[in-house]
Amino acid sequence: MKASKLPKLTIQEYLLQEKESGIRYEYHDGYIYSLAGGTINHGLLCGNIYSELRNKLRASNDSCKALTSEIRLNIPSLNAFVYPDTMVVCGEVEKSETDENSVVNPILIVEVLSKSTADYDRGDKFYKYRQIPSLQEYVLIEQSKSSVEVFYKKPQTDLWSIKRYEGRSSIIELQSVGLQIEMGDLYYDIEPDEFNT
Repeated sequence: MKASKLPKLTIQEYLLQEKESGIRYEYHDGYIYSLAGGTINHGLLCGNIYSELRNKLRASNDSCKALTSEIRLNIPSLNAFVYPDTMVVCGEVEKSETDENSVVNPILIVEVLSKSTADYDRGDKFYKYRQIPSLQEYVLIEQSKSSVEVFYKKPQTDLWSIKRYEGRSSIIELQSVGLQIEMGDLYYDIEPDEFNT
Protein backbone atom coordinates (compact mmCIF):
# COMPACT_ATOMS: atom_id res chain seq x y z
CA MET A 1 0.00 0.00 0.00
CA LYS A 2 1.56 3.26 -1.11
CA ALA A 3 0.61 6.75 0.01
CA SER A 4 -0.58 9.06 -2.73
CA LYS A 5 1.29 12.30 -3.48
CA LEU A 6 -1.83 14.31 -2.68
CA PRO A 7 -1.94 16.61 0.37
CA LYS A 8 -3.93 15.70 3.47
CA LEU A 9 -7.63 15.50 2.67
CA THR A 10 -10.85 15.87 4.62
CA ILE A 11 -13.29 12.94 4.50
CA GLN A 12 -15.51 14.92 2.13
CA GLU A 13 -12.55 15.60 -0.18
CA TYR A 14 -11.59 11.92 -0.09
CA LEU A 15 -15.12 10.79 -0.97
CA LEU A 16 -15.29 13.32 -3.80
CA GLN A 17 -11.88 12.17 -5.08
CA GLU A 18 -13.15 8.58 -5.25
CA LYS A 19 -16.39 9.60 -6.93
CA GLU A 20 -14.72 11.76 -9.57
CA SER A 21 -11.78 9.48 -10.33
CA GLY A 22 -13.58 6.13 -10.11
CA ILE A 23 -10.50 4.83 -8.26
CA ARG A 24 -10.74 3.25 -4.82
CA TYR A 25 -8.43 4.40 -2.04
CA GLU A 26 -8.01 3.61 1.62
CA TYR A 27 -8.28 6.70 3.81
CA HIS A 28 -6.32 7.01 7.04
CA ASP A 29 -6.76 10.23 9.00
CA GLY A 30 -6.35 12.55 6.02
CA TYR A 31 -4.06 10.49 3.81
CA ILE A 32 -5.14 8.26 0.96
CA TYR A 33 -3.51 5.08 -0.26
CA SER A 34 -4.14 3.50 -3.64
CA LEU A 35 -5.21 -0.14 -3.69
CA ALA A 36 -2.98 -2.54 -5.60
CA GLY A 37 -4.41 -4.67 -8.38
CA GLY A 38 -5.07 -8.29 -7.53
CA THR A 39 -3.98 -11.57 -9.09
CA ILE A 40 -6.34 -14.03 -10.75
CA ASN A 41 -6.14 -16.28 -7.67
CA HIS A 42 -6.96 -13.29 -5.46
CA GLY A 43 -10.06 -12.56 -7.50
CA LEU A 44 -11.16 -16.19 -7.52
CA LEU A 45 -10.70 -16.55 -3.76
CA CYS A 46 -12.60 -13.31 -3.08
CA GLY A 47 -15.44 -14.55 -5.26
CA ASN A 48 -15.44 -18.00 -3.70
CA ILE A 49 -15.54 -16.81 -0.09
CA TYR A 50 -18.25 -14.26 -0.84
CA SER A 51 -20.35 -16.88 -2.66
CA GLU A 52 -19.92 -19.45 0.09
CA LEU A 53 -20.91 -16.96 2.78
CA ARG A 54 -23.83 -15.54 0.82
CA ASN A 55 -25.29 -18.92 -0.10
CA LYS A 56 -24.92 -20.42 3.36
CA LEU A 57 -26.37 -17.34 5.06
CA ARG A 58 -29.35 -17.34 2.68
CA ALA A 59 -29.92 -21.06 3.24
CA SER A 60 -30.00 -20.61 7.01
CA ASN A 61 -32.59 -17.79 6.77
CA ASP A 62 -30.20 -15.73 8.82
CA SER A 63 -30.40 -11.97 9.26
CA CYS A 64 -26.74 -11.80 8.25
CA LYS A 65 -25.60 -10.73 4.81
CA ALA A 66 -22.28 -10.95 2.96
CA LEU A 67 -20.86 -7.82 1.34
CA THR A 68 -18.33 -7.67 -1.50
CA SER A 69 -15.09 -5.68 -1.68
CA GLU A 70 -17.02 -2.88 -3.43
CA ILE A 71 -18.42 -1.79 -0.06
CA ARG A 72 -16.45 0.73 2.00
CA LEU A 73 -15.93 0.17 5.71
CA ASN A 74 -15.67 3.22 7.97
CA ILE A 75 -13.77 2.95 11.26
CA PRO A 76 -14.84 6.23 12.92
CA SER A 77 -12.58 5.96 15.97
CA LEU A 78 -9.53 5.97 13.66
CA ASN A 79 -10.93 8.37 11.03
CA ALA A 80 -10.40 5.62 8.44
CA PHE A 81 -12.10 4.07 5.41
CA VAL A 82 -11.00 0.71 3.97
CA TYR A 83 -12.21 -1.95 1.54
CA PRO A 84 -12.12 -5.46 3.05
CA ASP A 85 -12.24 -8.33 0.55
CA THR A 86 -15.49 -9.56 2.14
CA MET A 87 -17.54 -8.59 5.18
CA VAL A 88 -20.59 -9.99 6.95
CA VAL A 89 -23.09 -7.73 8.69
CA CYS A 90 -25.80 -9.20 10.92
CA GLY A 91 -29.09 -7.44 11.48
CA GLU A 92 -29.47 -3.91 10.18
CA VAL A 93 -26.64 -2.46 8.13
CA GLU A 94 -25.43 0.57 10.05
CA LYS A 95 -24.21 3.35 7.78
CA SER A 96 -21.41 5.76 8.51
CA GLU A 97 -22.48 9.17 9.81
CA THR A 98 -20.14 10.77 7.28
CA ASP A 99 -20.95 8.59 4.25
CA GLU A 100 -24.21 6.77 3.59
CA ASN A 101 -22.42 4.28 1.31
CA SER A 102 -20.04 3.04 4.01
CA VAL A 103 -20.86 0.51 6.72
CA VAL A 104 -19.61 0.52 10.31
CA ASN A 105 -20.84 -2.74 11.87
CA PRO A 106 -19.34 -5.90 10.35
CA ILE A 107 -19.31 -8.99 12.55
CA LEU A 108 -16.83 -10.82 10.29
CA ILE A 109 -14.11 -9.53 7.94
CA VAL A 110 -12.16 -11.54 5.36
CA GLU A 111 -8.89 -10.61 3.66
CA VAL A 112 -7.14 -12.62 0.94
CA LEU A 113 -3.41 -12.29 1.52
CA SER A 114 -0.86 -11.31 -1.09
CA LYS A 115 2.90 -10.89 -0.84
CA SER A 116 2.59 -7.10 -0.82
CA THR A 117 -0.20 -6.90 1.80
CA ALA A 118 0.26 -9.92 4.10
CA ASP A 119 2.25 -8.06 6.77
CA TYR A 120 -0.18 -5.14 6.73
CA ASP A 121 -3.24 -7.43 6.89
CA ARG A 122 -1.79 -9.35 9.85
CA GLY A 123 -0.46 -6.28 11.65
CA ASP A 124 -1.65 -2.69 11.29
CA LYS A 125 -4.86 -3.55 9.47
CA PHE A 126 -5.86 -6.14 12.06
CA TYR A 127 -5.17 -3.55 14.77
CA LYS A 128 -7.51 -1.14 12.97
CA TYR A 129 -10.19 -3.77 12.58
CA ARG A 130 -10.01 -4.59 16.29
CA GLN A 131 -11.25 -1.04 17.00
CA ILE A 132 -14.64 -1.97 15.48
CA PRO A 133 -16.98 -2.81 18.40
CA SER A 134 -19.14 -5.24 16.37
CA LEU A 135 -16.25 -7.30 14.97
CA GLN A 136 -16.03 -10.88 16.28
CA GLU A 137 -14.05 -12.73 13.62
CA TYR A 138 -11.21 -12.02 11.19
CA VAL A 139 -10.30 -14.47 8.42
CA LEU A 140 -7.04 -14.49 6.44
CA ILE A 141 -6.85 -16.62 3.29
CA GLU A 142 -3.55 -17.58 1.64
CA GLN A 143 -3.26 -17.46 -2.16
CA SER A 144 -0.15 -19.58 -2.56
CA LYS A 145 -1.32 -22.61 -0.56
CA SER A 146 -4.54 -23.94 0.92
CA SER A 147 -4.22 -22.30 4.32
CA VAL A 148 -6.65 -20.16 6.31
CA GLU A 149 -6.23 -18.40 9.66
CA VAL A 150 -9.30 -17.51 11.70
CA PHE A 151 -9.08 -15.05 14.58
CA TYR A 152 -12.09 -15.16 16.90
CA LYS A 153 -12.86 -12.70 19.68
CA LYS A 154 -14.11 -14.45 22.78
CA PRO A 155 -17.46 -12.99 23.91
CA GLN A 156 -17.32 -10.09 26.39
CA THR A 157 -13.52 -9.99 26.33
CA ASP A 158 -10.75 -8.39 24.31
CA LEU A 159 -9.06 -11.78 23.90
CA TRP A 160 -8.62 -13.21 20.42
CA SER A 161 -7.96 -16.88 19.71
CA ILE A 162 -6.45 -18.14 16.45
CA LYS A 163 -7.04 -21.35 14.54
CA ARG A 164 -5.22 -22.39 11.38
CA TYR A 165 -6.74 -24.68 8.74
CA GLU A 166 -4.45 -26.48 6.28
CA GLY A 167 -5.16 -28.68 3.26
CA ARG A 168 -8.07 -29.16 0.91
CA SER A 169 -9.91 -31.62 3.18
CA SER A 170 -10.17 -29.18 6.12
CA ILE A 171 -13.45 -27.64 7.19
CA ILE A 172 -13.30 -24.00 8.31
CA GLU A 173 -15.41 -23.10 11.35
CA LEU A 174 -16.78 -19.55 11.48
CA GLN A 175 -18.15 -19.14 14.99
CA SER A 176 -19.47 -15.60 14.61
CA VAL A 177 -22.02 -16.69 12.00
CA GLY A 178 -22.33 -20.38 12.91
CA LEU A 179 -21.15 -21.67 9.53
CA GLN A 180 -18.73 -24.21 8.14
CA ILE A 181 -16.94 -23.85 4.80
CA GLU A 182 -15.09 -26.70 3.14
CA MET A 183 -11.58 -25.77 2.11
CA GLY A 184 -12.13 -27.51 -1.24
CA ASP A 185 -15.05 -25.19 -1.97
CA LEU A 186 -13.08 -22.12 -0.92
CA TYR A 187 -10.21 -23.05 -3.26
CA TYR A 188 -12.51 -24.20 -6.08
CA ASP A 189 -11.09 -23.43 -9.56
CA ILE A 190 -7.65 -22.53 -8.20
CA GLU A 191 -4.95 -24.36 -10.16
CA PRO A 192 -3.77 -27.35 -8.05
CA ASP A 193 -0.09 -26.84 -8.91
CA GLU A 194 -0.25 -23.43 -7.24
CA PHE A 195 -0.37 -25.09 -3.82
CA ASN A 196 1.96 -26.81 -1.41
CA THR A 197 -0.83 -28.96 0.06
